Amino acid sequence: MTKPHLTVAISSRALFDLRDSNRVYEEEGLEAYRRYQIEHEDRPLDPGEGFPLVQKLLHINSLLNAPRVDVILLSRNSADTGLRIFNSIQAHRLGISRAAFCGGDRPYRYVRAFNCDLFLSTHADDVQHALEHGIAAATLLGQAARPSEAADSTLRIAFDGDAVLFSDEAERVFQEGGLDVFSAREQELAAKALEGGPFRAFLAALHNLQKEFPAEDCPIRTALVTARSAPAHERVIRTLRAWDVRLDESLFLGGLDKTEFLRAFGADIFFDDQPGHIARAGDAVAAGHVPHGVVNDRN
Repeated sequence: MTKPHLTVAISSRALFDLRDSNRVYEEEGLEAYRRYQIEHEDRPLDPGEGFPLVQKLLHINSLLNAPRVDVILLSRNSADTGLRIFNSIQAHRLGISRAAFCGGDRPYRYVRAFNCDLFLSTHADDVQHALEHGIAAATLLGQAARPSEAADSTLRIAFDGDAVLFSDEAERVFQEGGLDVFSAREQELAAKALEGGPFRAFLAALHNLQKEFPAEDCPIRTALVTARSAPAHERVIRTLRAWDVRLDESLFLGGLDKTEFLRAFGADIFFDDQPGHIARAGDAVAAGHVPHGVVNDRN
């Protein structure tokens, strides 16, 4: 079997809307939850926050007629209660065949074994552990799926820069010294590439997948959506050149709110390290909080 260019792991609560099931668990306990899932196992679950992203990722396999993307289900359910989830996968015709049902234990332990490039979950502690083990990971809000602003099947993924694609070295300077010190330092170091952040490898995997398509007809678009502006833009551009990685769009917003720009881009998902940015963006697009870097250390 050809090794996929991209492997994404997603939790059951990020893939499907399990709010009703979770309410039973919280109010009545585990046994009531088990009975509820078994009683409803032939009733497909509605899509969750990460569903449209997974749909578009798996569609790439159809376009290439080859298994270039693999999506893995990682769940805290047992196999018994997880049958409803697999039935829902089949009902929605998602090409997901691999899963780990962990019976209440943390499933992040299997992200490395599955050789995952990305892990999406609604459990912040699972995400934190995955990041600590070198896997790109983000916490989704866990809401019902929303339609993309994009009118076609193109997969659109947006990233913040510092502490997501890049290390948090520059963000630490900004937090400690303010905007003027940050700008002066970034201008001084414009020719020195930034160190990679937790999503560097995931971006590289996406870039390799994009190479499978003609540049003028690629169903994947990526965007950098950053609070940086001139003169701090140059170091970012030179860093991406040094990595030999292409971003289709780069938005240097100089501190403007990112939400409407993400809506205009039609992002299927946006990754950012700052909870405030995620809370605002989550009103318009699926948003993944990356609990990495100095901002989250302080929180």
